[in-house]
Amino acid sequence: MIRLAWRYLWSSPLTAALNLLLLTLGLAAVTFVLRASAQVEAGLKRDLAGIDLVVGAKGSPMQIMLAGVFHLDAPTGNIPLATLDLLQRQPLVAQAVPLSLGDSFRGYRIAGTTPDYIGLYGGRLAHGALWTAPMQAVLGAEVARASGLKPGDHFAGSHGLADGGGAHGDHQFEVVGVLADSGSVLDRLVLTDLASVWEVHEDHHAAHDADEPREITLALVRYRSPLAAVMLPRWVNAQEGLQAAAPALETARLMRLVGAGTEVLRGFGLVLLAAAGLSVWVALLHAVRARQGDLAMLRMLGAPPGRVAALIALEALVLAALATVLGLAAGHGLVAVLERLLAERQSLRLGTLGWSEAEWLVPAMAGSLAVLAAAWPAWRAYRLDVTTLLQAPR
Repeated sequence: MIRLAWRYLWSSPLTAALNLLLLTLGLAAVTFVLRASAQVEAGLKRDLAGIDLVVGAKGSPMQIMLAGVFHLDAPTGNIPLATLDLLQRQPLVAQAVPLSLGDSFRGYRIAGTTPDYIGLYGGRLAHGALWTAPMQAVLGAEVARASGLKPGDHFAGSHGLADGGGAHGDHQFEVVGVLADSGSVLDRLVLTDLASVWEVHEDHHAAHDADEPREITLALVRYRSPLAAVMLPRWVNAQEGLQAAAPALETARLMRLVGAGTEVLRGFGLVLLAAAGLSVWVALLHAVRARQGDLAMLRMLGAPPGRVAALIALEALVLAALATVLGLAAGHGLVAVLERLLAERQSLRLGTLGWSEAEWLVPAMAGSLAVLAAAWPAWRAYRLDVTTLLQAPR
């Protein structure tokens, strides 16, 4: 039956190829949306790393979150170092980790922080050790691969958070360690001590007052209790010059913004699937008319009406199975291309994902569409009057 359905399917190669192309494109678009959405969500959750609140200078909470958690935007400004001590003394705060941003190395951000930042992501060293003095740096796995640097090497950062800023040639960092791949934002950062950032920028501006208070860019906060989610952001926003950004809330807003584009692409895929289903339906109806003599012969050879109808349905199912394989492969390939593009632009990474639960919808959708398209043609084949067909003049 399968071999006969396959031969019938490709007896009209142009029609079969067109139907296969339409089905494949529709299924590929749906697969891409389902998989990319799941991987983006997994990547965002991975980079949040249990961070409950980001405290920065007054400005956009979305910008603060993008700068402090995902390192995709410029921060809104600096805040006093005393803010860190103020947060750490808050009973509602379990942990407050400082970040000082402002420089980069070949497009990768240099972040002044403490070893606690690595602990947020469960990072571990692949080579070397953590910094123990200013102007020592630990490279993320991706930075080390791209630069070729290893423990013992030296490099100079560039002013600003984008590649091409003025180089701090007089201030060389020594690489003391390289982090293992974590799949998180750690992979694309250069980590150093807070004092390293202060030292570089004090000399860069060459006008630092010794009595001027130190500053950091952001503080990453973890709550001690659920009550902090209600009280702490309001308390932070009431402080002069401080702005709180809740990553969970801002990430949900970000996903809603991204969701508009994914809905358009999903709708495009569904339109293609509807067009493919209509095309398959028309092709099968035409096939039943064209093969009436063959189907009548099958009936004469002992095939029951149900088997003749099943042959028509099987033809659609074979086409759907082939389109499912090609659509899933194309969808996964498009996601791989997206991952490469994001990596080249040093942007957000997609989370690792095996087989997404939502992807099971793809073969189910293809099978349902095939059965729906074949239902009426199969019924026509089931109701064929063999006697009338054999008596019809040729």
